Amino acid sequence: MALSLSLSLSLSLLALLALGGAEALLPPGELRELSAAGSRVVDAEVERALQGVRRMQELLQRSDRGHQELLRSLQQAQRGKEEAVQLVRQKEQELSARGERCNASVQALWESCKPCLRQRCLRFYSRTCRSGAGLVGRQLEEFLNHSSPISIWVDGERLDSLLERDERQERQLQDLEERFGLMEDGVQDIFLDSSRVQSRLHPFFQAPFGGFREALGPPVQRLRLPRRSRRFSGDFFPFFPHRHGGFQQLFQPLFQITQRMLEDAQGSWENPTGEFGTESRNFSNDRMVCREIRRNSAGCLRMKDECEQCREILALDCGQEDPSQQELREQLEDAVRVAERFTRRYDSLLREFQEEMLNTSGLLDQLNRQFGWVSRLANHSMGSDGFLQVTTVLSKAPNPEDPSVPPDTQVTVQLFDSEPLALTVPGDIPWDDPRFMESVAQQALQRFKENAV
Repeated sequence: MALSLSLSLSLSLLALLALGGAEALLPPGELRELSAAGSRVVDAEVERALQGVRRMQELLQRSDRGHQELLRSLQQAQRGKEEAVQLVRQKEQELSARGERCNASVQALWESCKPCLRQRCLRFYSRTCRSGAGLVGRQLEEFLNHSSPISIWVDGERLDSLLERDERQERQLQDLEERFGLMEDGVQDIFLDSSRVQSRLHPFFQAPFGGFREALGPPVQRLRLPRRSRRFSGDFFPFFPHRHGGFQQLFQPLFQITQRMLEDAQGSWENPTGEFGTESRNFSNDRMVCREIRRNSAGCLRMKDECEQCREILALDCGQEDPSQQELREQLEDAVRVAERFTRRYDSLLREFQEEMLNTSGLLDQLNRQFGWVSRLANHSMGSDGFLQVTTVLSKAPNPEDPSVPPDTQVTVQLFDSEPLALTVPGDIPWDDPRFMESVAQQALQRFKENAV
């Protein structure tokens, strides 16, 4: 009696849905068969997506191992650079102490050299650079007041440029490290949520993805370079809209900036004397010099050859009574060249890091678009009757202009615990054709993916 009443109610519901030119096709029993067929299609897609998330995790593991090797190389370059700069400082102090024997002559020339340097540099900047002459003038005044003639002897702008470059490299590495950490966190979130989905599908597996973590082996020993301070928190980036997408957007904004910085540095390495003569001037060099002077007033020391008093300092021989002074200058020059070589090596490693992160994040984005949706299932309930439930199958009214064309079929389904979805299958695919539920399941999954990722 109860079964007869239930069947009667179901048929009545189907009759109501058939109003408006649509015809109900299937009774509840056949709807359950279609639901089972659709659930098998969805189940296969879920398993495929879980394997895709595993590939994301493996890719990140490989990237992290390379990342650790690169950090070790950066450490070695940094140590070499610091030792060379320390030696430069030592030789600079020794040379300055030796020069005290003719200190009065040098100091008098230096006081005459400074106004010329100031005038030449500001004239160049005002004619060549777009803006900021007032600020540059104040910075230059302060720099010259705190400098000594030793800056002329030892190409002081080269050492100042090295120290400034070191600070910029440190900031660059910190930015890259922060973004790499965010990328790690994002992939780890996806992996952990997908592990929960896997454990619900296959509760007898004791580890996520059937022992996947054990298969990876022991964790990589983490290497972190020391930081002066944490520059920003994990939610700093407004261009990273949600945790499961846009990995490459973490690195792309830095790419052009990094390229320009490295090109500028390369220009200064190739032209360390920084001549400002008209024969060697060009627009690209002028832009580089303008930026250098704004960042570091020591760049104005490159104009020493244009000032007679500065040239006299260079020509002054304070080593007549102490022949070892020339040897000190050569040792200092050697130390500067070594520090520049390690700085170029550091720049090269940073470029390698940047390019590797762009490539890795691009691959992660591609995998995430394909498979990351499965992690969202951790927040959905999955009933024991299957992922997909077909509630109605209706045949639309025939096209009056061409009655011979089979009318499309309208199918209403519920995927996981989402709202009901109304889908359409071409009329030339009958409901008992395996392609029918494949089409329905793929359409339903596509709708879910669009909302999930």
